[in-house]
Amino acid sequence: MNLFTTFDKETFYEQHFAFIKIVETDHVLSITLDRTNKKNALHPQMVNEIAYAFQYAYNNKDIWMLVIQANGNVFCAGADLKAMAGIVEENDSTIPTPNKEILIGELFNKIYKPTIAKVTGDVYAGGFFFLAGSSIVIAQEGVKFGLPEVKRGLYPFQVMASLLKVMPARKVLDWCIRGYNLPVDEAERFGLVTEVASSELIDYTTNQIIEELKSNSPTAISKGLRAFDHIRPAGEEHKYLKQMLMDTIASKDGQEGLKAFREKRQPIWMGE
Repeated sequence: MNLFTTFDKETFYEQHFAFIKIVETDHVLSITLDRTNKKNALHPQMVNEIAYAFQYAYNNKDIWMLVIQANGNVFCAGADLKAMAGIVEENDSTIPTPNKEILIGELFNKIYKPTIAKVTGDVYAGGFFFLAGSSIVIAQEGVKFGLPEVKRGLYPFQVMASLLKVMPARKVLDWCIRGYNLPVDEAERFGLVTEVASSELIDYTTNQIIEELKSNSPTAISKGLRAFDHIRPAGEEHKYLKQMLMDTIASKDGQEGLKAFREKRQPIWMGE
């Protein structure tokens, strides 16, 4: 993993993160999404901050695993569409620009350390990159899992590719083209979620898994995850799929869907 031209893990904690919080404790790096005023939607610099934290974990042999969690009642609402349109919120993040485009859907594949997603809020659209990419997903009872893109004139292209790696293809397609909310118990049954826990027990359940992983060889786990990455089907699909998303946003239906969403009305589709 070589995402930044200049990276020094010794100065990692001198950086200022504007969109996430970082805590390192006893071989565990916890990354908390902290853009609650925007439902933790993925701002471009937020993605850079997450990638920078991953680079730190990759370069630090004392980090054995990562935990991804979020503040607020929405774990992640997906991509920040305003930012994708060039309306980028100013921030005081000091994280440098990466040396290549960061694609969340591919970020998890090269860390070679277990990642645990602790999901205590609703997940929509691009938020599923975190769930599909993680080694283990612990979800709280009652959270909502939604793919509403087709109702906005869009399509979850990259999310579909990530979900197909952990869920049956027919279920993924059904979910993508119908755009409904998937109950968390059903998400567990189809392989997206590892375990469902109550709000009272989710911290305990997560900590139990962390302690179990600590009792195993971090070297063996890392080599196993590297092997898993090697044998999975290769491809650079996320770059292509991101361009497909941009093309769909630019279509008449895409523009109508987004406008209708902003105006809180039903869209009038034109089929073009």
